Amino acid sequence: MLKRWFATPLWKRVLGALALGLVFALVWPSATPAVQFMGDLFVRAIRMLVAPIVLVTIAAGITSLADPKRLGGLGGRTVGLFAATTAIAVSVGMLVAALVRPGIGAPLGTAAPHALGEAVTPYQQLIGIIPLNIVEALAKGDMLALIFVAILLGVGTVIAGEAGKPFAALLQSTSAVLLRIVGIVMEATPFGVFALIANAVAANGAAVFVHVGWLALAVVLGSLIQIVLVHSLILRLLARLPVLPFYRGIIDALVVAFSTASSSATLPVAMRVAEKNLGVGRAVFSTVLPLGASIGKDGTAMYVGLLSMFALQAFGVPLTPQVYGVVLLTGALAAFGTAPVPSASLFMLAAVLSAVGVAPEQTALVVGFVLPFDRLLDMTRTVPSASANLAVATTVARWEGELDEGVYRAPDRA
Repeated sequence: MLKRWFATPLWKRVLGALALGLVFALVWPSATPAVQFMGDLFVRAIRMLVAPIVLVTIAAGITSLADPKRLGGLGGRTVGLFAATTAIAVSVGMLVAALVRPGIGAPLGTAAPHALGEAVTPYQQLIGIIPLNIVEALAKGDMLALIFVAILLGVGTVIAGEAGKPFAALLQSTSAVLLRIVGIVMEATPFGVFALIANAVAANGAAVFVHVGWLALAVVLGSLIQIVLVHSLILRLLARLPVLPFYRGIIDALVVAFSTASSSATLPVAMRVAEKNLGVGRAVFSTVLPLGASIGKDGTAMYVGLLSMFALQAFGVPLTPQVYGVVLLTGALAAFGTAPVPSASLFMLAAVLSAVGVAPEQTALVVGFVLPFDRLLDMTRTVPSASANLAVATTVARWEGELDEGVYRAPDRA
């Protein structure tokens, strides 16, 4: 029985666990607290790995590139691609909102206001990139600060030349060990997904899609458009690759993204599928994917654009070309600064709505209306973020000559 279990591809086991969790929650919702510990342990195990993986693998990736000119080209292309997909995602969210019109007639007056507190200023975000204490940044899982430290560590190792080679070898070895640990943790994915889905559905109920049905429909449509259309075009037009092997290879990461609703928690899994299923070279995925976990937020960007339009429709704000332009610009910037944790995008809404004249009291009503149902919506919109990160990593690997097409095109997935 154990042999058959491990012989079954992981993505099939995970999808089966997801279906079982859904049925379990609908048939026996009162029993879901008894299995909650499996989901909590799984998420803690993944998050335990995130901070060291970001720090070590980015630094190791830089040392394996060695040539500073190549590193600069990779970094510029990566950030440029993420900026493009983020802007497109905001536009997709706004377009879907214009078509579905989920905010028309939304009963925001019945919602309990939810104050957001003070928004973090761009100055604070900029200053926070450089940590006062590296250990504190590791403990808090401050992604931007860890990326900054990792880049300095990698660049410093390369510049040190011969003296830096032993440390570069240590980084490479540590990175390999961490990725092996990820493989071990991944074997627990079916159990974690079962528990997470069961508790999410039992807590929120399938009625979540009835209470905020039009908004939920818009989120699903926006996510599908971003994944199926936008990311397919990136792979076909920019990477010149077939798209079916890509989607077949990333199922594990997408299911974990849906279950955990966190780009950060999905990172270890994304790195594994990038190497094992897509054939992306370690020098590329170890640099691109941790960066994407911080700035590659297609789902967040789509949702910010969509929810902004939802709020403007609900409050009857005239939708002029200037309003569309402001929502697009501020939505893209807000998505770049959103933490990779559940429901974080909901709290970036104030930055966008305040730019088009919506009062904080009105924004609090929108958040109060959506927040009780946001968990399942957040799970849905995390999927395009995971897909975007892997699509960008695959495309950059193709450009850099770091893609093993034999692995990418292989019909069998582990």
